[in-house]
Amino acid sequence: MKDFINKLYRNHSLIYKALLFVSTTFLIVYLFPKSGKFKYSFEKGKPWQSENLLAPFNFAIKKSDKEIDAEKAVIKSEGQLYFDEDASIQPKVLKAYKANFQRTFSDTLTSRTLKALEANGIVILETLYKFGILGERHDFKPHKVVAILNGNVKTKSTVYSKLIAQEAVKSLLEKELRQQGLDVYIPNFMSLFFDVVEPNLTYNKSFTDKALENEFNKISYARGSVEKGTLIISKGEVVEGNKFQTLKSLQSEYESQVWSESNYNWVLFAYTLLVALALLMLLLFLRKYRLGVFENNTKVTFLFFNVLLMVFITTMVVNYNSKYLYVVPLCILPLVLKAFFDARLGMFTHVITVLLLGSIVPNSYEYMFLQIIAGIVTILTVSELYKRANLFISVGQITLIYIIAYFAFFVIQEGSVDSLDFKTFLLFILCGLATLFVQPLIYAYEKLFGLVSDVSLLELSDTNTKLLKELSNTAPGTFHHSLNVANLAEASANEIGANAMLVRVGALYHDIGKMQNSNYFTENQTTGINPHDELSPRESAKIIIDHAIDGIEIAKKYNLPDRVIDFIRTHHGTSLVYYFYKKAKAVDLEVDVTNFRYPGPTPFSKETAILMMCDSVEAASKSLKNPTSTKIDDFVETIIDKQIEEGQFLNANITFKEIQSIKKVLKHKLANIYHLRIEYPE
Repeated sequence: MKDFINKLYRNHSLIYKALLFVSTTFLIVYLFPKSGKFKYSFEKGKPWQSENLLAPFNFAIKKSDKEIDAEKAVIKSEGQLYFDEDASIQPKVLKAYKANFQRTFSDTLTSRTLKALEANGIVILETLYKFGILGERHDFKPHKVVAILNGNVKTKSTVYSKLIAQEAVKSLLEKELRQQGLDVYIPNFMSLFFDVVEPNLTYNKSFTDKALENEFNKISYARGSVEKGTLIISKGEVVEGNKFQTLKSLQSEYESQVWSESNYNWVLFAYTLLVALALLMLLLFLRKYRLGVFENNTKVTFLFFNVLLMVFITTMVVNYNSKYLYVVPLCILPLVLKAFFDARLGMFTHVITVLLLGSIVPNSYEYMFLQIIAGIVTILTVSELYKRANLFISVGQITLIYIIAYFAFFVIQEGSVDSLDFKTFLLFILCGLATLFVQPLIYAYEKLFGLVSDVSLLELSDTNTKLLKELSNTAPGTFHHSLNVANLAEASANEIGANAMLVRVGALYHDIGKMQNSNYFTENQTTGINPHDELSPRESAKIIIDHAIDGIEIAKKYNLPDRVIDFIRTHHGTSLVYYFYKKAKAVDLEVDVTNFRYPGPTPFSKETAILMMCDSVEAASKSLKNPTSTKIDDFVETIIDKQIEEGQFLNANITFKEIQSIKKVLKHKLANIYHLRIEYPE
């Protein structure tokens, strides 16, 4: 049992990766839309590439969205409007009219005239209320059919133009009175009608909408059917018109039948295999080419989390409405991974994610082409992410590539630009704007996963940080040495294409351990007194060697990232404190060399190797007397060749060609530093 537990403990990292792999696979499969996948690939306007296709079963030919929308538009334009009539209004108005008539007209008129005028007014009222008076005006077309309801029972019907708006009552009255030759009585009638006339119609929106919905429900979504065994399309035939719609109908029917209860487990198993295969490729890539990332469970978790996040967002959008698919800023993935790792890993992970999404999105070939091209542009254009202008320029380029590629696909499929919807370009612009969210996302990831990006490195490179301020006050000579090394290392990194910002920050902090015993290091000795004179060579060597260990402790105290701490622990590798070793050997020939050797490890990246070279060359260059170009060249060659002989760069993934380029930079820089000015005559 104990051996089993020990075995589990030794392999806990692999067990964690296996659990992460399995859980991510099942989560992605769970997120995938629950539908099958049509086994044939086809595009509108292109030839049918497969063999002659016969209908595998009976199915209905579905109408296109345009056809259905056109039918709905016709129904909507011809649909009835429904108005509620208040039947109590007209009798009430008539009663009020009769009651107020005598008070409105002069007593000097004869009774016969008054009776005639009263009768005329009643006729006008009946004309006004023939179909009714509206309580409020609506923007309906005049020819729209109107049904008048009395308690949800249709009593009469007309067109909207026959209904009288309240503000139109006055003009209608004047017209009627003039036609009857009663111009002289217009003011009297106006006064009377103004007091008694009331609207009796109100628009019944809910009833109208319900009636419209009922008409929509009567629409047939199919326009014919295909019998089993019928030839649908022949090989080489162009997919267009009815052929295209028939194939779309077959695809829809096929997918709904495949994802049936009987086949559910098989389809689910197949999806699981595909997802597992894609994620396995990612793990194998890490194992083969990024062993440092593979062995770090936090970094592997970070990669899988980002893949899962992109799948989650995309599937949510597909389930909601697939036309918004291109709003998802998928290019954030390679941006983030390039910021924390490198371009190659970012591109590979992006391609794996696009392959996963290709099995669930519509027009998968178009989608995959656009996203992979956009990912390549992201990797090629985005550099120095900490510079805000670079990000904006790159996002603009990515958006432009999206638009150009989509335009090309549209023209190929449709054959013209007549039906091009420019709103789709707006989706790409929104996608570009969403990609700018990468900056706060990187900051959040740094806090959640303990990673470091170039943005954080830029902050750490500020010499006004608390730790570098303390270094400059406690060990000013070491601080000046670190600045010189940082300049040399940055120039060297730029020469061979390494991470210049990372190596500069590493150089600034690599000697912070010297703050513990600053006077024991020659660059900080200003009084001419050397405290090593009172110590044995072994004690002196221990103090010198311990500055790397002390530096790691100080770095952890100030929460410096691991990527920076790597420079502190590797900048001397396993080299020998040669001066004190020779001094000890002069006294005792049987000296244990391990007491005078740094514990390591040796540099394991190009950046840490660059720092070791620059640190050794800069420190030793202080001992040069009467430097000349030849002396500087020989000096640089001797120091770096000795490091190569000692095997300090065996794990650093750096080539001899790159080392030669670094030597060239160091020689040039030191020649500039020690260049003697021409003495001008007085």
